[in-house]
Amino acid sequence: MDTGTPTKRANAATLPDGNVSTRASTVVDSDAALLARLGYKQELKRVFTPAEIFGLAFSFICPYPAIVAVLGFALPDGGPVGLVWGWAVSAVFVMFIALALAELGSALPTSGGLYFWTYTYASPRWRRLLSWLVGYSNTIAYIAAISATDWACATEILAGASIGSRMAFTPTLHQTYGVFAAVIMCHAFIASLASSVVARLQNFGMVLNITLCLAIIIALPAATPKEFRNSPSFAFGGFDNLYGWPNGWAFIMGFLAPLFTIAGFDAPVHMSEEASNAATAVPWAIVISSALAGVFGWGINVALAFCMGTDIQGIMSNPIGQPVATVFFNSFGQRGSLVFVSFAIITQFLIGANIVIVTSRLTFAFSRDGALPFSSVLYRLHPRTNTPVNCVLASACGALLLGLLALGGPSASSAIFSLGVAGLYVAWCIPIASRFLGGEKWVPGPFSLGWWGKPVAAIAVAWMSFAMVVFAFPTAPTPTGANMNYMIVVLGGWISLCLGYYYCPVYGGIHWFEGPRANIQNEELTEDGIGGTGDLQDAEKMSL
Repeated sequence: MDTGTPTKRANAATLPDGNVSTRASTVVDSDAALLARLGYKQELKRVFTPAEIFGLAFSFICPYPAIVAVLGFALPDGGPVGLVWGWAVSAVFVMFIALALAELGSALPTSGGLYFWTYTYASPRWRRLLSWLVGYSNTIAYIAAISATDWACATEILAGASIGSRMAFTPTLHQTYGVFAAVIMCHAFIASLASSVVARLQNFGMVLNITLCLAIIIALPAATPKEFRNSPSFAFGGFDNLYGWPNGWAFIMGFLAPLFTIAGFDAPVHMSEEASNAATAVPWAIVISSALAGVFGWGINVALAFCMGTDIQGIMSNPIGQPVATVFFNSFGQRGSLVFVSFAIITQFLIGANIVIVTSRLTFAFSRDGALPFSSVLYRLHPRTNTPVNCVLASACGALLLGLLALGGPSASSAIFSLGVAGLYVAWCIPIASRFLGGEKWVPGPFSLGWWGKPVAAIAVAWMSFAMVVFAFPTAPTPTGANMNYMIVVLGGWISLCLGYYYCPVYGGIHWFEGPRANIQNEELTEDGIGGTGDLQDAEKMSL
């Protein structure tokens, strides 16, 4: 595969000759031409509008359900200061990641995304290994994200049951796993539906998520009783340190909540082959959703800081089992808190469904390039729905197996959260760095940062490197087996397996993995009117 060729193909796209009756069909034809110049034929249906791609992107990083799930990571490390200002600091820096990924997504809009970019821009000496590592890190990160999201959904469902029973019911880990498994099976069913059905679902999710963010910001201060209302000095300056870290590092550990929340920037990228006007819709979906998540999330955290009372330890140890559910119970009472927890469950459920959908598209793309075990089985579309059902089932089974780790207790479930985000950071960091360090020619897409691309990428890589260090730290400075952070063990073990598989004698990827490979033939290019002689030569180079 010629390193410079995909970039030329991606940015030299022209509309096919012939009469086009509608603007929509023109855009779809242009998208198919662009994909063909990257070496792939159009197999999935392009039914996602730009608004629906944004809806999917925002659902991934919508702060309301995510804060409900991860507030317990912020409150013990910094209290209100960690909650409010830790979020603000992190939200600014993660925007650099979003901008860097958006620019790459505009230049090369394929469902493979990160590993495809890595192969295109990395140095010829390292491109195959790095593409392999990025593809596998991205895949395991999304499978871990399914586990983490659906585990959070299960705990929220059972927290609602606790509130409904007036704390008479306290769920066990095994009960939580049972609900978790049921949620994953529901998501596998949804992800197997036709893309047109899944696309329309995004409109509902987008409206619901934005409405709930505004509702919490407005309703929580209005409903909170006087005894739980906090002064501005406490909400913006109160500091709690429950785990014993030095105060400065405790504040940094509070970054975990926003880092877990504002993640999954590349989700729209993996839907590129189902998106209309992908080279423009995908990058703008990444940027706008990330910015809105930062703003809405900060507003929700400020509302919580003003309305949660001052007993942080009591919130963390409440038998409800969810810090946000405890705050809602104190502010809204039993019925009101059940309403908001129920909506959190609905939005969390929709997020989980979208993660399974995106994971299946990533798995489909990676198996299309022959990189995964049983790729010939995974790289299939259901004849009725035209969706990668085998990839859906494989992703769901992987998440169920990974979810077994959560039976080990809070530290184990935290490791799943960390594995999902740290795996994504590994997968994001390498292509962003490769674009500038690999020495290959860069031709931007419609979304371009121009001169700012390099400093934005440098800040993004530096922030991600720092964040991965934070992910590896245990809950307390003197960890025990119960509160140890096993993320480094899990992530390190996974990377070791990937490298072992790559370098395995006889059967390893080093012997057969050549990076992205074309699946479009010269005849298909000419019959569809996609390109001329130059395009055919490019496709031939890619297939080598």
